[in-house]
Formats: sequence, C-alpha cells, structure tokens
Amino acid sequence: HHHPRAVEAATKYFLTQATAAAMILFASMTNAWVTGGWDMSDMSNPIASTMVITALALKIGLAPMHFWMPEVLQGLDLLTGLILSTWQKLAPLALIIQTAQAIDPLLLTALGLLSTLVGGWGGLNQTQLRKIL
Repeated sequence: HHHPRAVEAATKYFLTQATAAAMILFASMTNAWVTGGWDMSDMSNPIASTMVITALALKIGLAPMHFWMPEVLQGLDLLTGLILSTWQKLAPLALIIQTAQAIDPLLLTALGLLSTLVGGWGGLNQTQLRKIL
C-alpha cells in the first residue's frame, strides 16, 4: 500500500540489502584477486571472509547490524513483515553455513551471542509488539 511508512520501509530495506550485496560482490572480487579463483567456499583471504560474514549478517539482521530491521518492520503489514522476517533470511543463512568452515568460528560465535544478548536486552524496553517480534 502507498503509505508514507511503507515507502520509508521499502527504501530502508532496499538500501540496506543493496549495501550488503555490494559488500558480498566486493569480497568475492577481493578473494578472486588474491586466490585466482571464484570459489566462495575457498575463502583463504581473512579480509574477504570477514567482509562476507559481515555482509551476510547485515542481510539477516544480526546484531550489531540489526538496527534497520525493527524500523523496516514497523512500516510493513503483517504478511509482508512475516515474509521478510522468515523466508528472506534462509538464503543468507545457507551461505553462512556453506562458508562457515573457511571463517573464524570465534567471529560466528561472537555474532550469535551478541545478537542474542542485544535482541533480548533491547526487547525489554520495547513497547510496540511489532518491533519485538
């Protein structure tokens, strides 16, 4: 629907996802430049692997790159918010699982713990149910 909040939410979502996609492309080009191949499962360059994980965390909405998610969900209707919160997260999660053996496990553990702590702590002060979900 053409509502000012929906337009703002769509713009924020587009800019965030475009930034993350550009980071993934830049990381894959950096990895290809260093290794000489386009294989994403062979991320031997630590800068490229960290950049890929950061971009995928931004796409999923993990802490500390999660601040766009509640603002976008606030401007959407329930069905669109449900799709955005569930189905849109499966592809980046599959990429994280596929590239996890080439990435420092401490980084993945830190992102998971930070996301759990920040999400739980941030939800305590929230008064709007849509942002909590």
